[in-house]
Amino acid sequence: MKKLLIFSFLCVILLTACHQAKVPSQFEQMKQQPVIYPDYIGVTVPVNIAPLHFQLTGNYDEVVTRFSVADEEVVLGGRTVCPDFDEWKQLVGKSAGSAPINIEMYARVGEKWQRYEPFTITVSADSIDPWLTYRLISPSYVTYEELTINQRCLENYDERVVYDNMLCSTEADGQCINCHYCQLGNPERTLFHARQNLGGTMLNIDGKLTKVNLKTDSTLSAGVYPAWHPKQNLIAFSTNMTMQSFHTRDVDKIEVFDKQSDLILYDPETNEVSTIENEENEFETFPCWSPDGQWLYYSSAHFEWRDTVSHEAECIRRYKDIKYNVYRKAFDVQTRSFGPRELVFQADTMNLSATLPRISPDGRFLLLAVGEWGTFHIWHRDADLWLMDLKSGEIGPMKEANSPSVESFHNWSSNGRWIVVSSRRDDGNFTRPFFAHVDQDGHASKPFELPTDDPNYHREFMKSYNVPEFMRGPVTVKPQTFADALKKPAVAAKYKQ
Repeated sequence: MKKLLIFSFLCVILLTACHQAKVPSQFEQMKQQPVIYPDYIGVTVPVNIAPLHFQLTGNYDEVVTRFSVADEEVVLGGRTVCPDFDEWKQLVGKSAGSAPINIEMYARVGEKWQRYEPFTITVSADSIDPWLTYRLISPSYVTYEELTINQRCLENYDERVVYDNMLCSTEADGQCINCHYCQLGNPERTLFHARQNLGGTMLNIDGKLTKVNLKTDSTLSAGVYPAWHPKQNLIAFSTNMTMQSFHTRDVDKIEVFDKQSDLILYDPETNEVSTIENEENEFETFPCWSPDGQWLYYSSAHFEWRDTVSHEAECIRRYKDIKYNVYRKAFDVQTRSFGPRELVFQADTMNLSATLPRISPDGRFLLLAVGEWGTFHIWHRDADLWLMDLKSGEIGPMKEANSPSVESFHNWSSNGRWIVVSSRRDDGNFTRPFFAHVDQDGHASKPFELPTDDPNYHREFMKSYNVPEFMRGPVTVKPQTFADALKKPAVAAKYKQ
């Protein structure tokens, strides 16, 4: 009991000292900015983001950090810099849409203080959607069943589990869950897939859970990559015959590809599936609706079979020949019919492959993942974000948002001012969510990493964030409720010619 009291007393002293830190009056001025993790130097953040916590890299006896904007000032002590919610709210409130937050860091080694060049954090008055949903997956091909779909409140550090895959896994049978999606950020209209044991598409439509088998005699597979119509209760899916191979000499060790893929449309009200596109020598995938619902964008690769070996073996041998372009098809809501395909971006003539089309909410910009080949860019170090102005047709790399490592899955916020991207820029191994502000002309700010209470958290967290999706609120269905529904037989969808 005595040791516990002493420990508590020391904690109080340390916390008090942290908030009573003073800026040194004498110091040596350094000619470089500090090295901090996460790297928040020069970033732009939304006014409603959780406090940015970071730490100074290196060994120091003492560190003091001063935040200042207008007449507001916060001084904190310690190598780990963690402004609390009240302090952060005061700072961003003064800064939003006006002057940036100025940050000065002082470090002492022995008796000598050093002052680094100050850096700034710009606070945008453009808010960000309050919730982010993602899948957490370990970097393993054996324990892939240990998956969860999680949601995180971006305004604080609260994280919740939407569904835990282990609730339905047994020692003998398990499954994979993937491709969660929602209609325009609506937490009341969500879906995810289960494959293998208890396989099916789990639909959550206004609180009603239905497990559907979208595989019919006239379709390649069950639905894989979904896109919910923004105004109608209709869902476009790709159907994919997906394979995986491993390289022994390539720096990118894994290749995930399709030997065949088509597009289908599913009507949950009639439980009917119909074909959108299924050309024999085209791999159609990654559907995406325009914000007005009048166009369906997608990626498609033209692949001429030589028929000298099996299709699987030919795809493995010629994987660098599989390059995707971006197309779109007009959609008539009244007749539920699609027009002929139109070419939007021909990447293969540039010896590139463009996937994951995502349209900004105002309909002006098309955001893409572009690499040298293939469909699964999350494993390709050369993958970058590209932006196309749909008014002018101008297209090119989104240089401000890219890094030397992987930029893959991406999405727009509901107001079109923010993007989230899965990036391996930290260590090259794990994907983390990064956010960037995009102005009305399509220029992006320097991306910043998902804030965490402990700034060292992602250095120790051995899972990747997969398929980040913005949401307006949290999913209220309990994980066990999803599990109970997933254990029931799937309703077989009907094919409509």
